[in-house]
Amino acid sequence: MMLYLHGFRSSPRSYKAQLMAQTLQDLGRHDHWACPQLPASPAKAHALALEQAQTLANRLQRPLEELTIVGSSLGGFYAITLAETLGCRAVLLNPAVYAPRDLASQVGTHREYHSDEPFHFLPAYVDELQAMARATITHPKRYLLIAATGDEVLDWREMRDFFTGANQIIVQGSDHGLSDFTAHLPAVLDFAGLSQRPTTG
Repeated sequence: MMLYLHGFRSSPRSYKAQLMAQTLQDLGRHDHWACPQLPASPAKAHALALEQAQTLANRLQRPLEELTIVGSSLGGFYAITLAETLGCRAVLLNPAVYAPRDLASQVGTHREYHSDEPFHFLPAYVDELQAMARATITHPKRYLLIAATGDEVLDWREMRDFFTGANQIIVQGSDHGLSDFTAHLPAVLDFAGLSQRPTTG
């Protein structure tokens, strides 16, 4: 089971989300996949992600501990909170580990990358982020960090240090969006325990 959480201003139409959705489709595991459009409110985004996780587990009749949450940027911050709550695995792609600090400068009106639709990021949303922030992670081996040294938005060193003891792939160069994500997809699938061979029958 895999739940993908996109980043700030992004959507399920992002490159990484589309690539993963197609990959699971090709593997015959489309029913193991969920990728919701997250609302601007962190509290509502968290609630929706939690609901989607439960729906996946119920549909497949699997325990939530078998879920892998993949979170990109702000979605990575949400993935930390959810993984700590549910006791499941998480893959973090250039995560915003200090989202309350980093998003405080983004209060205002923005447009979504893939639709150009406007949305408002309110001051109260920073408080919502702060309320769900985790100072540390428990059970580091449940986490896989993929961090790019060429990230032009966030500091990869903060990611590395926050996930001390976790599984880590430090990508030399690349960028915040991990435009070379195809190269790292096998590691994500392996960590999630998903076969890379199509199911049959």
